[in-house]
Amino acid sequence: MIYLKTDQEIELIKVSAQVLGKAHAEVAKWVKPGITTRQLNRVAEEYIGDFHGIPSFKGFNGFPAALCISVNEVVVHGFPSGYELRSGDIISIDCGVKLNGFHSDSAYTYPVGEVSQEVLALLERTKKSLYLGIEKARDGMRIGDIGYAIQNYVEKYNYTVVRELVGHGVGKSLHESPEVPNYGKRGKGIKLKDGMVLAIEPMINLGKKSVVQEKDGWTIRTSDRKPSAHFEHTVAVRKGQPEILTTFEYIEAVTADTSLMVVAS
Repeated sequence: MIYLKTDQEIELIKVSAQVLGKAHAEVAKWVKPGITTRQLNRVAEEYIGDFHGIPSFKGFNGFPAALCISVNEVVVHGFPSGYELRSGDIISIDCGVKLNGFHSDSAYTYPVGEVSQEVLALLERTKKSLYLGIEKARDGMRIGDIGYAIQNYVEKYNYTVVRELVGHGVGKSLHESPEVPNYGKRGKGIKLKDGMVLAIEPMINLGKKSVVQEKDGWTIRTSDRKPSAHFEHTVAVRKGQPEILTTFEYIEAVTADTSLMVVAS
């Protein structure tokens, strides 16, 4: 069942999303060579707690941490660990916050130190594809319009779209209906309605689209071990312009010297 949110409920999600955006920014300050991914998780968990929020992911279906931290070829759901970031890595940080009974969810992929132009372009274009997908999150359009916009853009660069993992509705539950694939056909799928709240999250691979799950039952990586990028916003479907509830503003304020510039092509 799809739950349409009232304007008041959307405002509550937006409050949660502000804490989430600031938690991302606090973690972003520490994304540099030599830091362990476990340390980044600790920063996020403490920050969210300081604002009386609950890390949405911790304990969700048994997930052990506040952050999903996915490095290089890991697409999503990586565990924080003792791994020390190195120059040339990319790191996807996915986080959720529950506050006032509502969840928000967002992800951002960072370059660490000196990253190749090929990989940096993957990050830039994956981020742009997110906003192209969001543009279609309007009352009267279809789920397939979102996926088509993402897929059509990234495939121009011979990137591939992960099929096994998709976006989702979000609200009182972290994962709600409908599913939001990052591929699709225009005019197909569930019709979007004002009040839907969606987590739109392109997961785009430099190499093949196929992925494998590691023995921990969570970590998903590319089958060819080529890098993957992941960006995500929580978005309210509106009759006019979609309303982005989460924010990268705080992240990009603290990473101004190294933040991604969205490509215009």
